[in-house]
Amino acid sequence: MASAPILSPAKLLSLGMFVFGMDTAAYSEFQRSQGWRHEGSDRHMARPASQFTGPGEDVITLAGLLVPEIAGSYGALESLVEMADTGGNWPLIDGTGLVLGHYRIDRLNRDHRMVLAGGIPRAIDFSLELTRVD
Repeated sequence: MASAPILSPAKLLSLGMFVFGMDTAAYSEFQRSQGWRHEGSDRHMARPASQFTGPGEDVITLAGLLVPEIAGSYGALESLVEMADTGGNWPLIDGTGLVLGHYRIDRLNRDHRMVLAGGIPRAIDFSLELTRVD
């Protein structure tokens, strides 16, 4: 009999060796947009014919709030920037161990809020866009 996976609230998702969680960057929103390709051919006096040609884009957007005084770290976002700078792709694995595929980092948006002296934000809203490459 298979046992249920052990879930940890501190580990939400991992992208390669980067683990999204309370001590790094916890996300509060997970959006996934998947598409499938159908190529069309015009036909005389009829609707276009179409043929399924395979999977299309698979894009995941993670969004969250980083508040280093409570949860997360400034360095977590910098680690994601370093990963993106390599142009590589990594396996994306959810907290139950399900492999979602290999994804690359396409975009990281950051909004600094409640900026203190020295330009240090008390909170950072972030969103990360990942695109499947396998």
